Amino acid sequence: MQGFVATGFEPVAELFAQHLEQGIERGAALAAYHQGKPILDIWGGESRPGAAWTQDTVVPVFSTSKGAIALVVQLLCDRGVLDVTRPVAAYWPEFAANGKGTITLEHVLTHSAGLPSFSNYQEILSHDSAEGWDRREEIVQRLAAETPEWEPGTYPGYHAVTFGWILGEVVRRAGGRPIGDLFRTEIAEPLGLDSWLGRPDGIEHRVAKLIAPLPPTDPDELKLLAQVLGSGSITGRALVVGPSGGLDYAADVANSATFQQAEAPAANMITDARSLARMYALLGAGGTLDGVRIVSEESTVEHTRVRVEAHDVVLMKDRRYALGYMLQADPIGRFGPNPDAFGHPGMGGSVGFADPQASVSFGYVMTQMVPALDTDERSKALVAAVYKCLEARE
Repeated sequence: MQGFVATGFEPVAELFAQHLEQGIERGAALAAYHQGKPILDIWGGESRPGAAWTQDTVVPVFSTSKGAIALVVQLLCDRGVLDVTRPVAAYWPEFAANGKGTITLEHVLTHSAGLPSFSNYQEILSHDSAEGWDRREEIVQRLAAETPEWEPGTYPGYHAVTFGWILGEVVRRAGGRPIGDLFRTEIAEPLGLDSWLGRPDGIEHRVAKLIAPLPPTDPDELKLLAQVLGSGSITGRALVVGPSGGLDYAADVANSATFQQAEAPAANMITDARSLARMYALLGAGGTLDGVRIVSEESTVEHTRVRVEAHDVVLMKDRRYALGYMLQADPIGRFGPNPDAFGHPGMGGSVGFADPQASVSFGYVMTQMVPALDTDERSKALVAAVYKCLEARE
């Protein structure tokens, strides 16, 4: 393990080191800020077989990407380019087809648009293979022609990948540039983030390789997983499960150049823990950090307050959604102990969040995936350790 640990946070680093020693982690990084200053920036293990994790290692983070999308949309709303109360079709007229004319940006941002998937998606892509993830134009045309699965705005169903293509097309049309370009030039570069929505050429040697999770050993768990992640279930369709069923090849897909370089913004951000913690430190402080202001304090309050609180039919859990950000929902506290904490987890374990009440932000990335849709016990334990150290300092 290497990196920086502020005085008083040694127990967090010790727990991180234990995870590496026990084989719970193969390679990982953790970073945290408190009151706008870094308190942890540590890493260890291997980034890929035979290669050590280094200070500049970056990782695919699946849906942890959605926090970056939410921030791009927030930025454009702050500038008056977008308005979350307006229909998506106001920016993308073709989207109004087949009963979608009333779907607003807010519906999409809160996973309430009724479009968690699109018909016959396996003709284009799935998590069985990297093939097709770069067919953005065809995908957005399919989404524009799609009919909602339920009445928009009535309840949420996690839009695992369609979230990014819908919002990406709105940003492209209203903002005049691809969402990855806007994120990089307007947010990542001013803030000094090693983060990209769509990997550029020249950094491939820095990208860690994800490792597929081990399947459950319990036969009942395996049977339930097959039912939940079958391509005919709403969860399976939202996660673009392929004909093989399940997500056994998701790590291989994420490690491919086709996937990493595509415009699939809900799922293919490349980043590190340091950048996640820094981005959320900015949001936790009302849109400014180290003299750099990205968004206004007013927009941060508006975009991070609860908009939808209900049972999510895709995740099969109660969820609280702000505008693109998830809010604290689990009693265990994946985003810490405070209810107004917000952020986003990613399939396999990565997570980034801000807790304005405690002035804490947190970023965690890893290679060894676990069979969890949104978070796992490793990050929860590390988050709990951070807050325990904060309590001990008071």
